[in-house]
Amino acid sequence: MLMYPHIDPIALQLGPVAIHWYGLTYLAAFGLFFFLGTRRLGHEPFRSITGPGAWSRKDVEDILFLGVVGVIVGGRLGYCLFYKPGYYLTHPLEIFFVWQGGMSFHGGFLGVMAAMLWFARSRTRPFWQVMDFVAPCVPTGLAAGRVGNFINGELWGRFSSPDLPWGMVFPQSGSMLPRHPSQIYQFLLEGLLLFVIVWLYARKERKTGQVAAAFCAGYGVMRFVAEFFREPDDFLGLQALNLSQGQWLSLPMILFGIGLWLWAARQPARRAQAAG
Repeated sequence: MLMYPHIDPIALQLGPVAIHWYGLTYLAAFGLFFFLGTRRLGHEPFRSITGPGAWSRKDVEDILFLGVVGVIVGGRLGYCLFYKPGYYLTHPLEIFFVWQGGMSFHGGFLGVMAAMLWFARSRTRPFWQVMDFVAPCVPTGLAAGRVGNFINGELWGRFSSPDLPWGMVFPQSGSMLPRHPSQIYQFLLEGLLLFVIVWLYARKERKTGQVAAAFCAGYGVMRFVAEFFREPDDFLGLQALNLSQGQWLSLPMILFGIGLWLWAARQPARRAQAAG
């Protein structure tokens, strides 16, 4: 049994300015996205696309900027709508109080999709081609975010067996019983494992939309599994069928990802679309 090592959430204090570890993990996520995005330019079909639709480093920069906006706006609105709609309906101004915490991956996912739709239309590129470019570059950012959750000592897991070697006591949870370090589980599943799977899958020629579909279904499955070990939000608890809110939000992602993959499999080859 391990004790949570209390970590000061402030990485650096410069007078009145405090730099938080959680903010640094966001910077790491954006940096990793840019690094992987520039590598993605050398993958097919993006490497072979020429003319007005050719991909460049500038596209990666624009996608990153729009993605950041989509993550912040979508993540915040998603949290307010999916987790505390009643509260924010009566306290609408607090929607803008992002420093109080409260972000939703599923809301951020929808926000990024909206931002990429705008990017695709403004560049006259196929939407699913854009999403295929983005998808393999996302999981490392999710991994960085889970590191931030662990440093903050938040989103701890459910109670574990006292015999579990890596069971961890989180005193801030109000209990001295060991719990699953679910932040680490999510770091490994939604972050590293999902990255390896989607990145390798994307290295070979696929139909347009299939890489995005693999990410969507893959994240849904990884999150659904991880939620069995994560403590549900105290203001929500478990819901129908003893599933958490995160699991219910992940089920549509799994179904959508499977449906998208099957739809994409029946479409013309991606190289032919890009050349056309």
